[in-house]
Amino acid sequence: MVRPILHYGLHLAIPLVIALLLFPKQWKKVYFIFIGAMLIDLDHLLAHPIFDPNRCSVGFHPLHSYYAIFIYCILLFFKKIRIVGIALLWHIVVDQVDCWMM
Repeated sequence: MVRPILHYGLHLAIPLVIALLLFPKQWKKVYFIFIGAMLIDLDHLLAHPIFDPNRCSVGFHPLHSYYAIFIYCILLFFKKIRIVGIALLWHIVVDQVDCWMM
């Protein structure tokens, strides 16, 4: 029961805190970007079964691959899309924490 609460708390609550504390003037936009970063979970639709609670997403799904993570890191170097890179990397961090809890 702790694992899903922590997982979704890290996906939803911490981005809100980050947006409010680090980007107070545009917190809504930043929070929306963080929530939008969860769209990378669409790659779960390519797996069989679609959801496996004992499968680590990081390194398994295409948008959670190490190649994708490398691209997300490159986004950090471009000011206009830096927030997107941070949001995508935060998603990966949260998923990795979930893997460690298995």
